[in-house]
Amino acid sequence: MSRLQGLPPVLDVRTRLLVLGSFPGVASLRAQQYYGHPQNQFWKILGTLWGVDLKALPYEARVAALHEHGLGVWDVYGACEREGSLDADIRHAELNDFAWVQRQCPLLEGIAHNGGESYRHSKHTSSLGVPVYKLPSTSPANAGWSFERKLSAWAEVLRLHAVAL
Repeated sequence: MSRLQGLPPVLDVRTRLLVLGSFPGVASLRAQQYYGHPQNQFWKILGTLWGVDLKALPYEARVAALHEHGLGVWDVYGACEREGSLDADIRHAELNDFAWVQRQCPLLEGIAHNGGESYRHSKHTSSLGVPVYKLPSTSPANAGWSFERKLSAWAEVLRLHAVAL
C-alpha cells in the first residue's frame, strides 16, 4: 500500500463553519478536488441550500462560493494508507493540525463532521472550544439516508452558523 497525501484545506479568515471529511476518495485525489466523486452529494446539498447549481460550475468557482458563504472544507486525516475509497480501509492515518485551523480562522464558530469516520475524532476537534456536529455522510456509500434526509440535517447545522439561507 502506498502512502497517500490529502488535499490542502479550503478555508480563509471568513470561515465560520468547517466541514471535516475523513480523507479524499480516489476520484477526489485524482481530480485534486474535494468531493470529486460524481455521486457524492456534498455539492448538490450546498447548491440546493444556496440556490445555485454548484456541480455545473468549475471547481474554482465552487471554492469561491465556499469562501463567500463562510464555509471551510478539510479532512481529519492529512495522510494515510488505503486501497480504494472506503473509510474502513484507511490504515496508518495522520491527523491534521486542528489548532492551526483556529489560528487561520478567527471567526470559526463550529466544526461539522461529514460522516462517522470523521466524527470519531470529535474529541480532538471539540478541544477548539466550538460546537461540534455529526452530519450524515454525503458519500455514495451512505445509501441508507435519502437526499432529502441528508439535506435536512445539513441545512439545520449550516443555518445555525449563517452559511445557508
